[in-house]
Amino acid sequence: MALYAYLEILLIPISVIFLYFLTIRTQKKSSVPTNWPVLGMLPAVLQNSHRIHEYATEVLTESNGTFEFKGPWFSNMDMLVTSDPANIHHVLSKNFSNYPKGPEFRKIFQILGDGIFNADFELWEFHRKTTLSLTTQPNFYGFLEKSIWAKIEKGLIPVLERFLETGVEFDLQDVFQRFTFDSICKLVLDYDPQSLSIDLPCIPCEKAFNGAVEALLHRHILPERIWKLLKWLQIGKEKTLMKAWKSFDEFIYPRVSINDGLEKDDNGFNLLKSFKRKYKERDIYSSSGDSREFLRDTSLGLMFAGRDTTSTCLSWLFWLLAANPSAEMKIRREIEDELHEKKDKKWRIFSVEESKKLKYLHGALCESLRLFPPLALEHKAPIRPDVLPTGNHVPENKVVLLCFYSMGRMEMIWGEDCLDFKPERWISECGGIEHQPSFKFTAFNAGPRTCIGKEMAFIQMKMVAATVIYHYNIEVVKGHKVSPSDSIIIQMKHGLRVKLSKRNVY
Repeated sequence: MALYAYLEILLIPISVIFLYFLTIRTQKKSSVPTNWPVLGMLPAVLQNSHRIHEYATEVLTESNGTFEFKGPWFSNMDMLVTSDPANIHHVLSKNFSNYPKGPEFRKIFQILGDGIFNADFELWEFHRKTTLSLTTQPNFYGFLEKSIWAKIEKGLIPVLERFLETGVEFDLQDVFQRFTFDSICKLVLDYDPQSLSIDLPCIPCEKAFNGAVEALLHRHILPERIWKLLKWLQIGKEKTLMKAWKSFDEFIYPRVSINDGLEKDDNGFNLLKSFKRKYKERDIYSSSGDSREFLRDTSLGLMFAGRDTTSTCLSWLFWLLAANPSAEMKIRREIEDELHEKKDKKWRIFSVEESKKLKYLHGALCESLRLFPPLALEHKAPIRPDVLPTGNHVPENKVVLLCFYSMGRMEMIWGEDCLDFKPERWISECGGIEHQPSFKFTAFNAGPRTCIGKEMAFIQMKMVAATVIYHYNIEVVKGHKVSPSDSIIIQMKHGLRVKLSKRNVY
């Protein structure tokens, strides 16, 4: 094992040498990587690591949606990469039982412990049923509506008004991340950290998410022994991940004591307390056997989902609207027509039911999610050999990488206008929402693991987006470069720098 580790460490400088020759050789017309002796296809991955999602899309497009990646010798990195909807449907739905998260996934996402993202079988069932039992209560959406509006009125609007008064440019992505972090903390932990306040305080746990998701992508790119060595040496992305881990623990552990606060809240909608009660009622298996650690893992998994899905979609939505002002005007007209908001009438709060009338806004959000799905990829491995619909044979435990980001950019799935921002593609001929199968539109995953919080996310996004669009004009700062981050979550690499101006709506 030690010999293999040393050999793999040597792969990095050798790859650098190969990259040099790659840059001086005649430019290849094809994006498909060369399978080099010993190094496999790793040099091409390293050469494009700064644009890995776009590169994967180019390769998959040339390969008709499915590609066999060959890793370096002894690295155990050979994998099947696919964005083909038939394969996605097969893995996530039709043959779901053969594709658990598995041990390799748990190694990469070790930071999430026994939370719902890493869980399989009985433990996954426990997570899903417990969360559903709370979110399907009759008064849940009324509570959610009240909670969102409270954060909009006491957090979002005051912060935006301050930026408006001072006239300074600011990072809108950061504002949305703070909004969703506070909101999910309140729902899961019954605690509002108030990161979205006038002074924009630095809360280590909230900032730790960005560094963590970048490190998790690097674990997909580098051989396991190399990223484990970096972890042991505490350098690079692994050092960032360890700092994030510490920040998460310091923030969550004080709020997850199994012996405290088991009484029911007045509102009855506290996820952490529900898990505490359920954990106490049943003998649930977790790898550590520590109830506090299990509750920490549960909370962190839900916080990952609640913070990144909505904030990422909202950030990309406003960037897309800035480039497509006609779509923004249609959303404003829809708000005025459907919610009866007129220019001579002050803005009022609208309900969850009323938010469902905003169908063009719904289509715009779906377009944002199609082009920039929050989760870039999914990692799967079969427990038994399998054959995918495309005819590819998948041996036991071989990694299958599902590339969700690439799917929204493929003509074979969305047509020749796949790169265009067209909310209309989500509106049916009768004016309703055009349904798309989850294995084609994978923003909320597909099959039994479809995101439980999908409806909650759309409610929150509509309320936030409608409020901002109705009140303000948002202009992206000239010259500001916007591109996807090199992380497991498709955030904006450099944020979204904008300036505000007030709309004359009163």
